[in-house]
Amino acid sequence: MKILSVDTSAVCASAAVTEDEKIISLCSVNAGLTHSRTLLPMIDSVLKNSETALSDIDFFACSAGPGSFTGIRIGVAAIKGLSDGTGKKCLSVSTLEALAYNLIGQDVIACSVMDARCNQVYCAVFDVCGKKISRLSDDKALTIDELSKKLAQYRKKIIFVGDGAELCKNKIGYESAPPLLRFQNAASVGICAYKNFSEEKLLSAAALVPVYLRLPQAERELKAKKLNNK
Repeated sequence: MKILSVDTSAVCASAAVTEDEKIISLCSVNAGLTHSRTLLPMIDSVLKNSETALSDIDFFACSAGPGSFTGIRIGVAAIKGLSDGTGKKCLSVSTLEALAYNLIGQDVIACSVMDARCNQVYCAVFDVCGKKISRLSDDKALTIDELSKKLAQYRKKIIFVGDGAELCKNKIGYESAPPLLRFQNAASVGICAYKNFSEEKLLSAAALVPVYLRLPQAERELKAKKLNNK
């Protein structure tokens, strides 16, 4: 099963072609450029370099959130366009669950964490046992203190993965995944989509939407202002 996947949830953006659990082609850019400039050329690159036509792709996958509000919208829009243009379905993948697949093959608790600012992290916990990954918690936005209390219940080795890994390691302890395994990438999105695939989970272009765990900052500030003015 061939999947074209993208991740634009953080500073680094990437695109990949995977076949089942095999990475066929992967391209990532972490040069401070906007995802709107880099994503489509990367998609074109992974297809051309793997000699894969869009007609060869079974479905598309996208990290739909949580993450950067603007970044997520760009990735979702790109996949919606490909899905609509080709008539192929797409699959929404949790950014945090895809991060856990960076540690596939190990025997650990993967705590996926992304810096959500305001002393919060987007986080979720997964049990990684070889090639099997089981979700232990829902995707949430928590303070680092709240996350620390939740992690205290686990007796298995804990590894932080994601762009909030070093932040949590410095404040809570535990280990941080090495840099090559720490950050979001589209190949993990594709493999996660394959492992979770079912016909019922496939979406039309219109049904694919961003998944936010909290309101954008501008909306939060407006809501707070309205409450203060009452």
